[in-house]
Amino acid sequence: MKLCASVLLAVLVPGGHTFTLHHSTQKRYLGCLTTPASRNPSFIRLSSNVPKDVLEEENNSGDNIEKVEPSVEDDIMEEQDDKTKMSNIDQKPEFEVNSSSSASEMMGQPTEEKQSSHLVLQKMLMIASSTDRGQFASKEQKQSMGELISQLESMYISNSAADQPTRPADSKEIQGTWELIYSNTQLFRSSPFFMAGRAVCQTEEEAQRYDWFCDMHRAALAISEIGKVRQIISSDRLVSEFEVNVGAVPFLSDFTPLKYSGGLPFTINGAIVSSADITPTNEGTAWQIFMDKVEIKGSNIPLLRRILDDERVALQSRSLGSFLEENVSGYKNPRPIFKTTYLDDSIRISRDQDGKVFVYGKMSEETEPTEYKNIEADFSLLNLLEGLNDNFFKFSI
Repeated sequence: MKLCASVLLAVLVPGGHTFTLHHSTQKRYLGCLTTPASRNPSFIRLSSNVPKDVLEEENNSGDNIEKVEPSVEDDIMEEQDDKTKMSNIDQKPEFEVNSSSSASEMMGQPTEEKQSSHLVLQKMLMIASSTDRGQFASKEQKQSMGELISQLESMYISNSAADQPTRPADSKEIQGTWELIYSNTQLFRSSPFFMAGRAVCQTEEEAQRYDWFCDMHRAALAISEIGKVRQIISSDRLVSEFEVNVGAVPFLSDFTPLKYSGGLPFTINGAIVSSADITPTNEGTAWQIFMDKVEIKGSNIPLLRRILDDERVALQSRSLGSFLEENVSGYKNPRPIFKTTYLDDSIRISRDQDGKVFVYGKMSEETEPTEYKNIEADFSLLNLLEGLNDNFFKFSI
């Protein structure tokens, strides 16, 4: 809709009167017509009054505001001027908006799908943190977590184009250091060593026995505390680090006449490190894992540390498997499949051959295993002495 200046001013001034304002003031109002907001009818409704500073400017200029009737010449000149200004509005903007982009993306706001995935992740992390990575999750919590994980996996599949499906196992994004934040099974089963053990089972009954064995293995280590469980992934290698802390003297009453039945603040620390080669499957959604060796690193037990650091002590699983292949009829070196069902820049969801789920959080882009040589072999005694000195003796060393 085209408006002449006199009509615009009549609308702006209450009462519908037409006033002759100072020329500079008219230019200020006519300049408003070049703004995109003036093309919206709500602009006129919002401008139902002449701003106070404009009226004051008119009063101070010495020009009296007088009621006049516009002449035909004025209307023609102002309408021509208005046409010129309105043509500026209709000019092509300096940038074009991609029609395929949503408004929320242009404004830097998350899309509805992203908002949904963030909400799902938030709920997942709440369950994971309150159950110590799933170790103390109830049946209901595991069920809720399973539903949330399935939602994320469905979103990931739906985002995969039919002509260009996702290949997470080939992705550069999957490389780096990942820490386990949730699992619906024993945490140590994220190790390629235990995955290889499961792959040896040929029947469902054998698989159930293996599950029972893993449960009993964890029960036997009830006095131990599981530390960080991580996977370091490079282009062709997977290293699993499973850190464990155990009380060095758990029950004094079993060995001394003392009534105190607690332990001492000495701990046995170490990390079970399993290494394997990984080869992406043809679909690019999983790895075939070929177990290599198992080592104990970072032990703080004096003397034993020196023995364990010797590579000759490491369990050479691949060599052992090759020996069994040659000497045991029907035995094959296991190559379990480890599938990735969701991957972004911070979260990875993977499943073993039985569908047991492991959720990881990405800590860094580092693809080199942890260096444990800086850990002292002293039963954590130095840390205890340092704490006593800092809190009681306060000797300067």
